[in-house]
Amino acid sequence: MVGEIWHTDRRARRRRDPDRPERILAAAARLAAGRGFHTVGMAEIGSEAGIVGSGVYRHFASKEAILIALLDRGMTRLESGAAAALRHASSDQEALFLLVRDYAEVALTHRAELTVYHRESHTLPDEHRRSLRRRQRHYVEEWVHTLAPLRQDLSDAELRLAVHAATGAIQSTLFFRSGLTPELLTERLVGMAHGCLGVVPYSVNPN
Repeated sequence: MVGEIWHTDRRARRRRDPDRPERILAAAARLAAGRGFHTVGMAEIGSEAGIVGSGVYRHFASKEAILIALLDRGMTRLESGAAAALRHASSDQEALFLLVRDYAEVALTHRAELTVYHRESHTLPDEHRRSLRRRQRHYVEEWVHTLAPLRQDLSDAELRLAVHAATGAIQSTLFFRSGLTPELLTERLVGMAHGCLGVVPYSVNPN
């Protein structure tokens, strides 16, 4: 009976913090964004997350596993945002606007995570790097397919150039602090990205 109570109490303690893996990933992103993932140790990540260093290993077998999970989560977030944009839009122009705005919001809300994504994706093991690049290409294709009907004057290569210019404009904010409020920065990034795409931003009140 005592043993049964002890095991029950132990299971209850483990269930007490279901968000621990998310805290570990967020801590790793904050540390790595500042100085590079290769300089960050597991004990440091645990300390940043408020967890004993050895506790990190209960969720991630290695630092590499943390990086894989972190970049996978970042790509999944972009994919989910793109899917929602395409599902809810009533026109290509609105879909493009939603794609741009979602990317800008991800860049600002998950700045550290996206910074690590751009700096460290090339360090992944081959299998994971290839998988991530396939997903990146598919994500870009969603933008290209949405832009194409709106810019029929552009060749396929020019459409891709415009999309990469637009996403690059948004990504630029990862590497410097503008001093603008998040609201104004989002508005400016969305406008500048549309400038790269050569499309007027969607508005529910065009007049």
